Amino acid sequence: MHGFVKRRGVPEPGSIPEVLDMFRAEVRFYREIAPVVGVRVPACLHSEIAAEGTTLVLEDLSSWQPGADPIAHAQLLSHMHQHWAGQAPLRWPWLRPVGAAADLVGDLFDRTMPTLAARPDLPANLRSLAGRLVGRVPMVEQDIASAGPLTLVHGDASAHNVRTSPNGELALLDWEDVSAAPGVIDLAWLLLSSVDPSQWAAVTAAYGPAEHLTTVLPAVVVQGLLSFADTAEGSAEAQAWIGRLNAAEHWLAA
Repeated sequence: MHGFVKRRGVPEPGSIPEVLDMFRAEVRFYREIAPVVGVRVPACLHSEIAAEGTTLVLEDLSSWQPGADPIAHAQLLSHMHQHWAGQAPLRWPWLRPVGAAADLVGDLFDRTMPTLAARPDLPANLRSLAGRLVGRVPMVEQDIASAGPLTLVHGDASAHNVRTSPNGELALLDWEDVSAAPGVIDLAWLLLSSVDPSQWAAVTAAYGPAEHLTTVLPAVVVQGLLSFADTAEGSAEAQAWIGRLNAAEHWLAA
């Protein structure tokens, strides 16, 4: 059988992947949701849940270009969110709810704060923002629930998880974080993870109504700061995160 083979072992007990049941959720996505989702995803050639973990054999899209035009990406997400608004959690009640594993994420962030505070390349305004989030991560995670109707969300809608075909078709990959949440959370992570701040306004306009963007930004900033903490000090990747985190801090201040 030809295709891209994705195998996941049994996650460590008590870990975020285990608590969120990420690996089995992706298999269930391809079995139950992918056939009707309404956006392009890799075809699933085989799926398996076994005692030793999960296996997916997916259509190989490695010949497609990584990433996508962010405006087209935002429009695709908006289409999916509008289509499943109010329906996804009823049709698939197993979808991860808002705030799942918030305590674990909060513990991880609080443990990471000393690393962030010690980074000389983290500007003072972002160090202050990170400090204000210590001890508050579960609260800002729960705030997401007030940001609009629940719909089907990708959960990790960064440029790393989209491919563009030679004729311009977009496909969304990596559905381990599939969830039922307000759609604007996907937009917020797309912006913070992948879009140059000069394009934030245009990408947000392409998505459509996003009045609750600032409601979800604190939770997304937590993920952005954790991602920044994994970068090499002074690297181009670190500087790109700083630029986007600064944009988020300015939006929150406004």
